[in-house]
Amino acid sequence: MDLFSSTFDSKKAAPLADRMRPTTLDEFIGQKEILGPGKLLRRAIEADRVTSLILYGPPGTGKTSLAQVIANSTSSFFIRINAVTAGVKDLREIIEQAEERLYHYNRKTLVFCDEVHRFNKSQQDVLLPPIERGIITFIGATTENPYFEINSALLSRSTIFRFYPLSEEEIRLGIERALKDCERGLGNYKTEISPEALKHWIDYAGGDLRRALNALEIAVLTTPPQNGIRYIDLEIAKESIQERHYRFDKNGDNHYDLISALIKSMRGSDPDAALYWLAVLLESGEDPSFIVRRIIVHASEDVGLADPLAMLQAHAAANALEWVGMPEARIPLAQAVLAIATAPKSNSVVTAIDKALSFVKKHQPGQVPSHLRDAHYPGAQKLGHGNDYLYPHSFPGNWVQQDYLPPEHKNVSFFEPSGKGWDQNRGKPAPNKE
Repeated sequence: MDLFSSTFDSKKAAPLADRMRPTTLDEFIGQKEILGPGKLLRRAIEADRVTSLILYGPPGTGKTSLAQVIANSTSSFFIRINAVTAGVKDLREIIEQAEERLYHYNRKTLVFCDEVHRFNKSQQDVLLPPIERGIITFIGATTENPYFEINSALLSRSTIFRFYPLSEEEIRLGIERALKDCERGLGNYKTEISPEALKHWIDYAGGDLRRALNALEIAVLTTPPQNGIRYIDLEIAKESIQERHYRFDKNGDNHYDLISALIKSMRGSDPDAALYWLAVLLESGEDPSFIVRRIIVHASEDVGLADPLAMLQAHAAANALEWVGMPEARIPLAQAVLAIATAPKSNSVVTAIDKALSFVKKHQPGQVPSHLRDAHYPGAQKLGHGNDYLYPHSFPGNWVQQDYLPPEHKNVSFFEPSGKGWDQNRGKPAPNKE
């Protein structure tokens, strides 16, 4: 201990967002779906009957804050660890101490782990027996989908609660509290914030209260007072938070959620929604080549023969991306998306090929009829290859009745035109199809 350690207050030195963490449920902002009056999780916390939990949601939505509230509300001994730094040896020591604490003092241990998705299988497996026996109550927080990142054994022993981005009003409430709080917040600074500046923070925070409070703190602390008052206008607000927040992880579920929204908007014939999700993907930093691959697939899957030009538009967008790159390729990408979104829809191609594949998997392969076999090599005709083949272009309408399927499968049918757009039965069908 040095000369100044007794006067150092780590809480006051912490960032504003950390200082403003709630200490009680009444101070907690957001997540009313699970923490509102009468809700299950709130009742469990108030009754000190919290079981093992997995808190899942974007950054800045209150996962760590709720763990701290639970720590303040419970009679259990509280330990906070981080999945990045806590190894198997550390976990075993925590469990051993928790067991002694329970048996000697009849006191449970509450273990909170941030970034629990970073635990490997060995670390997760160590936790299973003490959770099962009630030695510890485990609370894990993660920004990643737990069904992707956490093993099923640990999930089965925990209750999962999903956290959602905070609303604009909830972000506003958090900022206002920080400005008024003289003990933990910025209440000792006389500050006036323009409505435009406040709106900018709320808008650019993207539901992340921590991000909004960080911007507020840097703006207030770096703005010199004029006549004792710190005036925060829109320009200062823009300097303190310059980039809009997009939650995106190329390896996480949000990556798939966004592309799914684009696909379903195109399929649902909503060009505005399709453009919106395309723009979000591009602004979030998604790989444009991944986007264009999905566009190509759905040009065929959702439009198909109803408008064959949609596939050409999709491939043209892929070509443009390869030749001109971004940001110019955003235009042909948008054109392809709009072409699919506004085209008549048909999934007859998907249905047809899936029917055919399913049939082939379930039945013995049929023999190629002799009149369809290759007759170009010497001796082929002596084997009967190509004999009796009828060349369609030699007949009126370029069509003639003949069998093309194996004799044992001649009555099967896979393709059913939707009747939408160009997806019509344009060829002359063979008779006796079932």
